Amino acid sequence: MLTTAVVLAAGRGTRMGALTATTPKPLLRLRGRPIIEHILCGLQSAGIDAAVVVTGYLGEQIEAHLGDGARLGLRLTYRRQERAEGTARALGLVRSRLGDQPFVLSWGDVVVSPGAYAALVADFSRVPCDALLTLNEVEDPWRGAAVYVDADGRVTQLIEKPPRASSRTPWNNAGVFVFTPLIFEYAERLPASVRGEYELPQAIAAMIADGCVVRGLPLRGFWSDLGTPQDLARAEREFGVTGDKIGGR
Repeated sequence: MLTTAVVLAAGRGTRMGALTATTPKPLLRLRGRPIIEHILCGLQSAGIDAAVVVTGYLGEQIEAHLGDGARLGLRLTYRRQERAEGTARALGLVRSRLGDQPFVLSWGDVVVSPGAYAALVADFSRVPCDALLTLNEVEDPWRGAAVYVDADGRVTQLIEKPPRASSRTPWNNAGVFVFTPLIFEYAERLPASVRGEYELPQAIAAMIADGCVVRGLPLRGFWSDLGTPQDLARAEREFGVTGDKIGGR
């Protein structure tokens, strides 16, 4: 069973401007509670009982706010990413904490309908694979990662930050995953990206190229990558009230 999660919450959140000058983005409030609490409570509702939170920018605030996780029904531990080297390096920090079991991973600034976590766990349990990616449908996935899937739902290609209007797929990498420990092998041998960082989508793309079984699961319900104040304002209006539709940007 999937009982452990990782939440990557180390980023600076520069596109949030003044909102993150003194507050880390995961602690910005959405519908009256910090973003990261929505994520953790959704994971807990899907049967997750322990999570490792990777913090960085103003990480001491996140750690002090969440504590040991008991009030959220979780056992929380932390790793601190001292240098902003990318999501693959952030994941590498937790390897010793996870053992040899599969785990759920979420970006620390992505919110989805609470039921999406349970759907993800159930789908992986039904058809295990090396990696399971959640997908959301968009007009053009240029802001995230374009994900190409075949008729059986197997991911055949992932392209991070494709040029505008270049993608032939409506599917975007939604930022919530299930991984087996195989992901660590790929994350640890990555070259730096053009941005000088070690990015988890690069590791997933390498897994796909090597023939690993990577599947995609379309999300139902609300989805948002809370990258800007406008994203946060839209989520404040729509999160929890949009019904059971495919989430988009």
